[in-house]
Amino acid sequence: MSKIKMTPSEAICETLVAEGITHVSGIVGSAFMDLIDLFPTAGIEFISVRHEQSAGHMEDAFCRVTGKAGVIIGQNGPGITNMVTSVAAANSAHTPMVIICPSAGTPTVGWDGFQEADTVQIFKAITKAAIQVPHPSRAADCLRTAFRIAYAERGPVLYDIPRDYFYGEVEEQILEPHQYRVSQRGCGDLASLDKAAELLFSAERPVIISGRGVVDTQARDIVAGIAGLLTAPVACTYLHNDAFPADHPLWVGPIGYMGSKAAMHSLAEADVILALGTRLSVFGTLPQYDINYFPENAKIIQVDINPRHIARTHPVEIGIIADAKEAAKEILKRLEAKIPAPEVNKGRLATIKARQKDWEDEIVSLAMVDGDPINPRRGLYEVQKALPENAIVATDIGNVSSTANSYLKFTGKGMHIAALTFGNTGFAYPAALGAQLADRNAPVVAIIGDGAWGMSLHEVSTAVEQNLPVVAIVFRNGGWCAEKKNQVDFYNNRFVGADIPNPESFVPVAIAMGAEGVRIEKAEEVGPALARALAARKPTVLEIVCDGTQLAPPFRKDALKLPVRLLPKYQKLDYRNWDKN
Repeated sequence: MSKIKMTPSEAICETLVAEGITHVSGIVGSAFMDLIDLFPTAGIEFISVRHEQSAGHMEDAFCRVTGKAGVIIGQNGPGITNMVTSVAAANSAHTPMVIICPSAGTPTVGWDGFQEADTVQIFKAITKAAIQVPHPSRAADCLRTAFRIAYAERGPVLYDIPRDYFYGEVEEQILEPHQYRVSQRGCGDLASLDKAAELLFSAERPVIISGRGVVDTQARDIVAGIAGLLTAPVACTYLHNDAFPADHPLWVGPIGYMGSKAAMHSLAEADVILALGTRLSVFGTLPQYDINYFPENAKIIQVDINPRHIARTHPVEIGIIADAKEAAKEILKRLEAKIPAPEVNKGRLATIKARQKDWEDEIVSLAMVDGDPINPRRGLYEVQKALPENAIVATDIGNVSSTANSYLKFTGKGMHIAALTFGNTGFAYPAALGAQLADRNAPVVAIIGDGAWGMSLHEVSTAVEQNLPVVAIVFRNGGWCAEKKNQVDFYNNRFVGADIPNPESFVPVAIAMGAEGVRIEKAEEVGPALARALAARKPTVLEIVCDGTQLAPPFRKDALKLPVRLLPKYQKLDYRNWDKN
């Protein structure tokens, strides 16, 4: 196809169409009106949110479900800076995304004009790249570069275009994605794969850690094949509980904060670890429950698509830069050649089963402790029992939401969309909306504390407008309880800023916004209420009133210290004087 005349807006729009983009999320602004005027005719829906941060979380989740980069847009200046947190979260989660960022018009740059901001500098640290359009004729070319980098480096890319560059006349050829970017990554170095298979074959206590790369490439069955040949327990990385089916006999659950002790005890004894599709984050491998479970002497085989992640946090024996699925297939093929007649290690399987049972018994026992009115763990346990196997669950950060890491199990097509290590509150509900956009037929729920709900409840009206039947499960405990637990353990029950004086109930708020609302004050009502809400296929808020005194361990026990006070006026706050007060 030869170049033809079009406007820069048309070149941008046609490039989005070529990329298969069917919707863009954001809030309308004058800076890009010439572009969005084309959207209806192009077949691109504009999803209007109530706060630009939500757009980023929605498209983060949309990409995690579909594998397709999300696109967000906002007004130059404040509209784009409102997206900082959600873009940073997507960057930490390694989620491809393109931020169409109108900037101040070129005639007025540097005059501190209306809504002028140096957004390129603001976003450089939280994106894989910040691409600036240097001339209107480069509008499509720079957008192609943004998509290329987003997919290649697995993260968000800022596409900065001065607002006056949408107008005019250019000559452009609209290319298909295969003409400017490559999707396939391959299996990695063959010699390294040979060594990996040999190391696993000779291991006495191999353990597999399955991460997001396995989810993204739908490689769980292949991981199960490797595990079966080796009788190797499979742990999921932090908050990727969907990285291995929980009904598989070799599943031991997730690691990381509030993860599974079965997984941690299994890892602690490993002599060889196959880490598939994971960067092995520092926070996700910290000691938990006073168990320093990540072994120092185990030989690690790390497979990740991004070379920057190999051996960044833990030294490796073998590093393989590859697509998780393709590498796993090659490792499986080599192991099958070495083990033509596999036999189950019955002793090891019995140990795995015993650990699974011990962990399940422990978390169920903790859930069955009475609460006033509901033990939050009991609420999570009842939610898990009521979830369909194909449910998509978005989880926020916070004391209750993070405890879900102990309870959430996934089989079949279910998915876990979590806030991950960026850990910002207000993630789960807009993420759930994005997941529902990605799969209109899936049952989608969000698990949220009442603190995070205050940051996201405005998007209920977006759910109603877009007919997204997400069920928001709001655990109402009246506080920022992750922080409250720190104040219990480290500050002698001195609570500053930890209590949240919420409205009497969120239910009337939900109803006023056009959604369904249900208040739950008895544990036995949780499961039936969730089942009804999912069956109704309407935007719904389930408010679970739970005990604010039943708290999980602190997030960063490693990073806090008992308070020492040196000035006389603060001596009563010194931990050495607590018994004297």
